[in-house]
Amino acid sequence: MNAPSTTIREPGREPGGTCWQCGAAAPGEHFCPACGKIQPLPKRATYFDLFGMPPQLVIESAALEARFHKLSWKLHPDNFTHATEFERNLSLQRSSELNDAYRALREPISRVEYLLAQRGMRREGAAKQKAPPELLEEVFELNEWLDELRENRAAASGAVPVELLQRLEQARDNFQEKLGNVDAELEQVFQQWDRTIGADAASGPDAQQAILNRLNEILNRRSYIRNLLAGVQNELAGA
Repeated sequence: MNAPSTTIREPGREPGGTCWQCGAAAPGEHFCPACGKIQPLPKRATYFDLFGMPPQLVIESAALEARFHKLSWKLHPDNFTHATEFERNLSLQRSSELNDAYRALREPISRVEYLLAQRGMRREGAAKQKAPPELLEEVFELNEWLDELRENRAAASGAVPVELLQRLEQARDNFQEKLGNVDAELEQVFQQWDRTIGADAASGPDAQQAILNRLNEILNRRSYIRNLLAGVQNELAGA
């Protein structure tokens, strides 16, 4: 999830400062407050900026959806059929960016993934994750059971002992519970993050970075548990 592209520029105008049409102050606005012309966004505009909000993690879904539909209507290319080519291009680009931003921000996990990616902390193609230390014993035992399951399926009879299936079902339920616990932990840290960026926040960049590091660690743990759970479910489905 990369930052939205803002490559369209009016020659001689720096976006996010003054209106390209009338010269009025329009810092980061979609439209000039003076003349109403659509504006380029600043070069480093984020998906949060597109919705006019700080980089917060606790977002009311209904409010975000309402904001999305309102902006989609205002920025829709059909409203610019008689405008200049520059304005039509801005409308097309902004509409596309808005759709990407909504997809990234509407779900909590993709939202925090995007925030961390903006800080250079999550990249595609990262090294294979290691098992969290507290899960090593359970993962080792689970892998033994899965190997046993595959061996039984490959045998001539193809029969899988009921006791083995029960152990795997219990492991599945256990990892499902752990996944729920991780999601609850994420929600708590989301609130901590939002407090650090609030208008009256007294914490500095070190405190923010500590929370980002924690979010990154929790997401790694969540991803590992989710993959374990998916693996067990697939094996049970084929048993």
